[in-house]
Amino acid sequence: MQPLPSLHESTLEALKNSTNLLAFSGGGDSTALFFLLLEHNIAFDIAIVNYHTRAQSNEEVAYARTLAKKYHKHCFVYDCHLSLANFEHHARKERYSFFEKLIHEHHYTTLLSAHHLNDKLEWFLMQLSRGAGLVEMIGMSEREQREDYVMVRPLLHISKASLQHFLQMRNITYFHDESNDKTYYARNHIRAHYANAFIDEFALGVSKSFEYLQNDALRLLPLQIVRIKNLFIITRHNDDLFNIRHIDKVLKQLGTLVSQAQRDEILRTKECVVGGVISVCFTDKSIFIAPYCHTVMTKAFKEACRNARIPSKIRPYMYQESIAPCEVLLLHSDHIL
Repeated sequence: MQPLPSLHESTLEALKNSTNLLAFSGGGDSTALFFLLLEHNIAFDIAIVNYHTRAQSNEEVAYARTLAKKYHKHCFVYDCHLSLANFEHHARKERYSFFEKLIHEHHYTTLLSAHHLNDKLEWFLMQLSRGAGLVEMIGMSEREQREDYVMVRPLLHISKASLQHFLQMRNITYFHDESNDKTYYARNHIRAHYANAFIDEFALGVSKSFEYLQNDALRLLPLQIVRIKNLFIITRHNDDLFNIRHIDKVLKQLGTLVSQAQRDEILRTKECVVGGVISVCFTDKSIFIAPYCHTVMTKAFKEACRNARIPSKIRPYMYQESIAPCEVLLLHSDHIL
């Protein structure tokens, strides 16, 4: 018999004092979170993306609207049409761009995601199979600070089987995405052959182990990052393993997942543009990261950047966003050096 899922008290208290947007799909995980939030009297609205890639996509959107109307929630829908080339990568970027647009326009402070314990173990095993360190293998955390909002994953300690048991006990309708069963995708293969069976037998121990590992990772990788808009300045460590972990973390916040080849290039060149979109530049004691762009700058601005020792690939973004070199110099001096 599976236990019914229980959300952490600290998470519930935080959500009661925030304005919440739930990333909804109509699948079992987000539907379970929808009803768990209702049971705990947490206020929230929902947002769903229709990629139009499956026959039941329109039904899922209709279900989202039905739930929203029944329980007096706002339901935001984004119709998205993408090519199948590198679909998952582009779908993720479109999805989070949509969510963040809603957060800015409607002043939400928290984005809720229905990732659960099985998802966390799948990621761990994928990274383990590729060769990764502790920080990379840990992956998602329950609470993650973004620039203008907090990302919260309340189900991260709960197994999928427990969520399905909850849905069955409450007789709650949800949709099943059959593409998740296709094992020629690496993650689906790990899920079907390793992760689900292991979680089914050892869910409590796995959840507790991830809690310990998360704390260990925080000790290994203390926060040494300052941010102005989408400009990040990181303390440069003597060990490039620490540096690339910080860089990885920032690039993920900017919506870019890097390959091992790209990580190697970053550390080899110490000044490059990742994927043609993000500049990563090392100085003697800092690492600067910002969106890559072209713009005409005044001579005075370029001279001020030079005096502040700001890398040339970073300057156009600062100019475009009206970030003063003296502001960066102050942070660079007082908090970084």
